[in-house]
Amino acid sequence: MVARAWRGWTAPDEADQYERLLRTEILPDMAAQSGEGFRGAEVYRRPAGDEVAFMTVLRFVSMDAVRQFVGEDPRDAHVPPAARSLLRRFEDKVTHYEVVVDTHE
Repeated sequence: MVARAWRGWTAPDEADQYERLLRTEILPDMAAQSGEGFRGAEVYRRPAGDEVAFMTVLRFVSMDAVRQFVGEDPRDAHVPPAARSLLRRFEDKVTHYEVVVDTHE
C-alpha cells in the first residue's frame, strides 16, 4: 500500500468552501478516475497563521496504480482548476510513503 501525501493552503474565509469541494467533487472524481487501485483518502485541516492548511493522504495499492492515476511522474500533484481557484498556494510535488502499519484494516 502506498500513501500519497500533499498539502495546500487557503484563506480562512475560503476554507469551508474548499473542504466542501473536496468532499463533493474532487475526492469522488479521483476515486472514479483511479479505478481499482484507489483505496481511499483522508483529509486533515488546521489553522496556520493567516491561512488554513489542508493535507490530503490518498491510498493506492501500488506505485503502478499511482502512475495510472497521475501519469508518468508519480510525484506530480493533481490539483484540478476548481481547487486551484480556492488555494492560495500548494505543493507542486507530492510525497509517497510505503504504508507499513495500518490499523484501519
